[in-house]
Amino acid sequence: MNDEKRYKLPPGAPRAGNARGDRPAPGGSIPSPAGFGGAGRQPAGVLVPAGLPGGLDEAAVAKSRALYGPNILSKKKKKSFFRRFFANMWDPVTRILIAALAVNLIVKLRGGDWIECVGISITILIATFISTISEYGSETAFERLNAEAGQEYCRVRRSGKIQQIKTADVVVGDTVLLSPGDKVPADGLMIRGSVFVNQSAMTGENREVEKRPSSNRRIDPAAPSAVLRGCAVMSGEGEALVCAVGDATFLGEISHEVQEEKRDSPLKLRLAKLAGQISRLGYVMATLVAAVYLFDILVIDSGSKYDIILQKLADWRYMGASLLHALTLALTVIVVAVPEGLPMMIAVVLAANMRRMVRDNVLVRNPAGIEAAGSMNILFADKTGTLTEGRLGVGDIYAGDGTKFAGVGDLRKKSGFLYSRFCLSAHLNNSANLEGGQPRGGNTTDRALLAAVGNQKPSGWRTLRRLPFDSTRKYSAAEITGEKKLALIKGAPELLLPYIRSIYLPDGSTVPADTRRISGMVKELSSAGNRVILLAEGTGGLRPQDFGALTLVCLVILDDKLRREAATAVSELRGAGIHVVMITGDSRETAASVATRCGILKGNVDLCIDGSELAGMSDMKLKKILPRLGVLARALPSDKSRLVRVAQEAGLVVGMTGDGINDAPALKRADIGFSMGCGTQVAKEAGDIIILDNNLASVSRAVLYGRSIFKNIRKFITLQLTMNFCAVGVSMIGPFIGVDAPVTVVQMLWINIVMDTLGGLAFAGEPALPSYMKEKPKRRDEPILNGYMINQIVLLGGFTVALCIAFLKMPVIVSRFRVMPDNLCHMTAFFALFIFSSVFNCFNARTDRLRLLAGIGQNRTFIFIVFSVLAVQLIFVYLGGSVLRTMPLLPSEMLTTMLVSLLVFPAEFFRKLLWRALVGKRGY
Repeated sequence: MNDEKRYKLPPGAPRAGNARGDRPAPGGSIPSPAGFGGAGRQPAGVLVPAGLPGGLDEAAVAKSRALYGPNILSKKKKKSFFRRFFANMWDPVTRILIAALAVNLIVKLRGGDWIECVGISITILIATFISTISEYGSETAFERLNAEAGQEYCRVRRSGKIQQIKTADVVVGDTVLLSPGDKVPADGLMIRGSVFVNQSAMTGENREVEKRPSSNRRIDPAAPSAVLRGCAVMSGEGEALVCAVGDATFLGEISHEVQEEKRDSPLKLRLAKLAGQISRLGYVMATLVAAVYLFDILVIDSGSKYDIILQKLADWRYMGASLLHALTLALTVIVVAVPEGLPMMIAVVLAANMRRMVRDNVLVRNPAGIEAAGSMNILFADKTGTLTEGRLGVGDIYAGDGTKFAGVGDLRKKSGFLYSRFCLSAHLNNSANLEGGQPRGGNTTDRALLAAVGNQKPSGWRTLRRLPFDSTRKYSAAEITGEKKLALIKGAPELLLPYIRSIYLPDGSTVPADTRRISGMVKELSSAGNRVILLAEGTGGLRPQDFGALTLVCLVILDDKLRREAATAVSELRGAGIHVVMITGDSRETAASVATRCGILKGNVDLCIDGSELAGMSDMKLKKILPRLGVLARALPSDKSRLVRVAQEAGLVVGMTGDGINDAPALKRADIGFSMGCGTQVAKEAGDIIILDNNLASVSRAVLYGRSIFKNIRKFITLQLTMNFCAVGVSMIGPFIGVDAPVTVVQMLWINIVMDTLGGLAFAGEPALPSYMKEKPKRRDEPILNGYMINQIVLLGGFTVALCIAFLKMPVIVSRFRVMPDNLCHMTAFFALFIFSSVFNCFNARTDRLRLLAGIGQNRTFIFIVFSVLAVQLIFVYLGGSVLRTMPLLPSEMLTTMLVSLLVFPAEFFRKLLWRALVGKRGY
């Protein structure tokens, strides 16, 4: 976004430099109390607080608001629930269902049962409602952002008085008073005093940054005098001049981006492709059925006699009725071919897995995001809080002679003396306090040191006076008394090293200091990305000129510790074919150190770049290096969105983790946004999945669930299309073998319940197998129907059709059933055969392994549903009567039916063997 658009610079206003992130003061001027324009307008970026002793008056406020707008985040027009609902009615698969419904209505107009029409209508409405609810809820990210931004108050100087006003009423040119606990109401520049602000909401890095007046006029997180809207003031007091309000602020840019529409999920694209495949297949089969029927009545029934054929063709009444019947058959085939249970099954599978995922600390907000996680092939992961614990802590500790201690616990165990001196400094040279066992107040260093020792406070000592940490001094000091009077100093090595004259050894003795060696240790530790501070003692004063000779207690490494599971999670994601890129606001050295320890950077293969290098790259070059990119250091919020966009343009399915307001645009843009449980509400509502324990290992589990869901969808589609193929085949062939209605309408309703609802529930419980994480991610545009599925649908479906026809016509089978009026006994057995073969094909579709029952114990729901269907079917056979066109079968007749239906098992076993022999791999 250019400066003119962002700040509405008036013509002729001086521009600031075009360096990265260099943003000028708004409008090139600061308003004067007399009003805007004329003599009151000053050159860009020149701050003149002396000219605004009392702040703006009411007239200046009104003119500023008219020129720069209110401090409100603008809102794009939101689609109503019903507009979204009707838009989702044109989802690819739903369109097929609507077409099937229309066809059904045409057929039923000639007379028939309307139950199937009602069933399809209910399926369409429920599936569309679930999809609309999911999308409608995802828009709340902006609403939450706007609500949080607009319902706060701040203090400003106006007309010579300090006034408390709503954040929404702040205007450009206002002087805002900042103190601990305040939130910065708008982007601005410090003009008086000094404050420490927490910019984690904007940068993602949980550290306090000092802001004070400076000649640097940039307004970005790294600028020394810039304060950004939404950041919290932790300590200090000061005043800031407002330079941007509303949409012109950093927060405004974020609010604009979180309102952008998300691109279609991989699942939606695949379903669109599947809808096209099913449509084409249905049309071909419908045409074939109509053609075969017409050939039968015109040619075969005429005995192939040319004169009879011509006579039939000349009879327009006969041909009209025949063509109408052929059309009815064709439309019936289209209806039967449509997997109307698919949208409902997908909703059931997603809902069932959402409940399971919560147990693994994965909370799903957008159901489509689960499947997208399984297709993800690149993940941009925040360092802070995801790969690391997200809080500063005490790491390794070094004595002055180089002895290393692995943390405070190791120090306590191996050197009681150094531990006691460490505790002395941690408690008495500290601005933080323990409240309920947790450190409160002070800065992050104070809290980290106090948390490391807890309640281990040395007795007999008390603090006389304290000099708190200041970024310009780079140290803190305390004068204490007890056994003797001491000065405790902690701070930056470059400041304290010149005063170090001696060191404490682990045994408590004192020896002269080798400052060159200590300096080398500091340099080596710092080059590895560590933050090092020194703890020292002396007998002088608290100012450097009064330090005198200091004795070094120890060197302390302060770091955001790597999560124990981070390296394993990265390895697991990489093993799953997912490229992991770490993004952080830290320095290149620190970022590279963390990335190396968790396995993201390996040797010279992976690249570590910083934000300035990224800014100098074209999108084309970025796409080229993307496969090798391992770390982006010193990243700005806009860098994340750009990486997501470029990766998507490269054809990748992109995942992004984040927890701050600054992460919201990237989370919203990504195909799958993982927001952290500890993050801001805005980030949570912009993401698709919330990782409750803030752990990358949970992201890995989400990927596993996503892959499992896609496989389960494929299994269900295989079963549905196999049995639809069978139903169409029997419907096509039946009339030619003297069986006009192999299955009645009511029987078909029960078959649909088995295939659609119960089949979906059965496959929804399939376990997420660890072996799925060894597979490569699916392409974003990879079709749902692959070669293995088509092979199974055609061969197993064809075999089931042959089995049904053989059951209906082979004398050796027909003779085993009693002869009854309307062939009722045999047709009852056929109804049972169709259900039994459908149930047994559930087992065949459930796994692509040769072992049919592999892992079935992990899906008890499947077992329950299968045996329930078989039991209900037996009840229908014996008690269905005229409603279901059934009669009780003899045990021998039921046994024959069951044995014939069991033949689908060996048929599928040999098909799998043949597939492996020819293709050499498993299917789903």
